Amino acid sequence: MDGTLIDSEGLWLQAEITVMEELGAPWTEADQAFCLGGPLERVVRYMLERSRSEEPETRVMVRLLDTMEAHLLASPLAWRPGARALLAEARERGVPTALVSASWGRLIDAVGDKIEVDLGCRAFDVVVAGDDVTNSKPHPEPYQTAARLLGVEPAACLALEDSPTGVASATSAGCRVVAIPHIAEIDPRGALVVTSLEGWTVDSLWAAIPS
Repeated sequence: MDGTLIDSEGLWLQAEITVMEELGAPWTEADQAFCLGGPLERVVRYMLERSRSEEPETRVMVRLLDTMEAHLLASPLAWRPGARALLAEARERGVPTALVSASWGRLIDAVGDKIEVDLGCRAFDVVVAGDDVTNSKPHPEPYQTAARLLGVEPAACLALEDSPTGVASATSAGCRVVAIPHIAEIDPRGALVVTSLEGWTVDSLWAAIPS
């Protein structure tokens, strides 16, 4: 979701800076890049290590979720280039779709209605949030779960990811992977790397992806 479907990484940076200020430590774009793709638990642990704070992990996590949810609810929907057109094409053609995110369900809910109103239809057949699985990204479980819920093998799925964590999750699950680097660089091995989704279609992505 974040950075692949919608342009929300700037909101994440604001939320992280706010929480880190409360912990008494700075937060930079380099810190954000290091934590890109989650999971949320890893981000919170990194924040606590970076700040040397003794705040309980659960309290910091709730504060980060609260802050990010408020940003998402207050901000207009901002699609990443080409993402809306590609998703709309998939829905028009009846291609099953899944949203697989390290973000927790409450954050997905905060933008879900906006996405569906903008598209004019249900956006995803399946949603797998970070708190829906035992092991979040980079573990393969999120994508394995999505494929199972869609009733297909992972190899039949085309995964779109903007972070090394997400690419690792989708690749290890056995999906075909398209990487759209946004903030952090991505190892191109095993994935089709594109600068954006602008101009791509479902068929052209499948045709271009490495076999």
